[in-house]
Amino acid sequence: MSPMKQRAAWAFLAPVTVYLALFYAYPLYRNLDLSLRDYTVRSFVQGDAPFTGLANYRKVLADPVFAPALLHTAVFTTVCLVFQYAIGLALAVFFNRNFRLSATLRALFLVPWLLPLIVSASTWSWMLNSESGVVNAALHTLGIGQVDWLTSPSWSLTSVIIANIWIGVPFNLVVLHSGLQSIPASLYEAAAIDGANAWQRFWRVTFPLLRPVSAITLLLGLIYTLKVFDIIWIMTKGGPADSSTTFATWSYRLGFGNLLPAFGPGAAVGNLLVVAALLFGLVYVRAQRKQALS
Repeated sequence: MSPMKQRAAWAFLAPVTVYLALFYAYPLYRNLDLSLRDYTVRSFVQGDAPFTGLANYRKVLADPVFAPALLHTAVFTTVCLVFQYAIGLALAVFFNRNFRLSATLRALFLVPWLLPLIVSASTWSWMLNSESGVVNAALHTLGIGQVDWLTSPSWSLTSVIIANIWIGVPFNLVVLHSGLQSIPASLYEAAAIDGANAWQRFWRVTFPLLRPVSAITLLLGLIYTLKVFDIIWIMTKGGPADSSTTFATWSYRLGFGNLLPAFGPGAAVGNLLVVAALLFGLVYVRAQRKQALS
């Protein structure tokens, strides 16, 4: 490559490099630095926090909130991913038939995805209100007693899971529907000629060919769900009694939710989320390489 072309290539790369450095690399560096120092409000302003090594991580691991937060994060992420993908795939297959008004109905399903999260969370908080919520009103007409969706430790995590599933289904629908559009119709015709029924066509043709799209959909959904904060904080603030606390809400509460913020431990919890997302990303990349080589 000639020097002129090299300079042109670097010129095109420069804006992306600067963007990644300013909005990704530097925040990650600052968060790592926060987790390795004993920051207070004064030292945060003056920048003279003492270096403490892994003390903040040891403090987080020894905190009694760690085990429940880890369990809630795992349950919240797993249940949301399974139902978002299953419902999104079912809707994608349904809309792939291109029946009358299918485009209009598909557009309506995008509404939860397009709404600001604060609007969605506030709406679900109103719907699940113990005294005046429409969900309890509907249950009352069926003869079911009042459920304390947001104020009971037994139901708070379930409530935020339901809300997050509703928000995440449209993303799965859009991506999976796009994947279905790329599958040639001739494959379905050949399978039908061979005597395959609808379920066999889905299991033998649709699902295997949709696997690469499914993998990236689940990966992106996993990374997003791990860091969900808005929905949980607006609906329950991680309570009651930490019954819906996840790493995302715990990190915020440590760093900004108290009169005496613990910046270091809060950053340490945030870094645990970054490491988890990175590990799953590496697993995905490795799986993709094996599939490409096979």
